[in-house]
Amino acid sequence: MKGIMFVCTGNICRSAMAHHYCQKRLYDLKKEKDIFVSSCGTSAVTGERSTNNAISVMKNYDVDLTTHKATNMFDIDVENYDLILCMTEQHKYNFLAYFPKMKGKVFTLKEYVLGNEIENVDIDDPWGYDIRIYSACAKEIVECVDKLLEMI
Repeated sequence: MKGIMFVCTGNICRSAMAHHYCQKRLYDLKKEKDIFVSSCGTSAVTGERSTNNAISVMKNYDVDLTTHKATNMFDIDVENYDLILCMTEQHKYNFLAYFPKMKGKVFTLKEYVLGNEIENVDIDDPWGYDIRIYSACAKEIVECVDKLLEMI
């Protein structure tokens, strides 16, 4: 079984959306037994719930984030994962600073699915912004996760 971990800052918006959308799509594709998916945050408060805006926009993709609980990257056994997909380059650098043995398995999500040709490999944080920003962020994440699933 392959393990995929999505990483952002607080694990209440971006990585949570990616995690639960990916999990739903794997279930739809009947591949949920082949790949396990999780998420964490570089500065997450373990146990915190997703933002109301994240919960709201993910309903458009038939994803329920109401049960999501944030996990700090230090509260998870990262070495169980084959692929670590970060929302920004800064998350990638922070993650590798603490887990240098994971080098070669850590990428930004956009870098991994779109290649190195793209100029901006970051998915911007919607935290603190309105529902339109969250919707745009969710759309970007969904498009990247869909590409990821085509690659696997």
